[in-house]
Amino acid sequence: MRLLMLVPFLLVACGPVRRGWDQGWSAHAAQDRIMLVRQEPETLGHRRLVYQSTDHPDLGAFLGKRGFPDFIAETSTDDREYLILYYLDSRRAFACRTHRGAGKAIDFAGPYPMTERETNLLKDMKRNSRVDG
Repeated sequence: MRLLMLVPFLLVACGPVRRGWDQGWSAHAAQDRIMLVRQEPETLGHRRLVYQSTDHPDLGAFLGKRGFPDFIAETSTDDREYLILYYLDSRRAFACRTHRGAGKAIDFAGPYPMTERETNLLKDMKRNSRVDG
């Protein structure tokens, strides 16, 4: 009987998913994750960087100068947001932190050298994420 009560919820989970917030483009979906940054097809990492750079012009200027990274990691606390930008070609990473809220300045630190293990892991992740077509 309890199983029958779950059937409507399971059927809803199989329904079509719309583009946008329903697909997990939110900060919650990005929390404590390493995300690939790719424009086409767009990844969560790319969407988060675009969103963050419109909220924080300093990040937009940084990306305009250095280009988009290959991967990002995003996390936050009650009052702060943190990003790590991973650039595979140069094997360098930058750390960014800001207070929550649009228009807040971002503090940048780095570049930091990436370890061989980090570099290989991210290269494997990028290679395994290729889209055929």
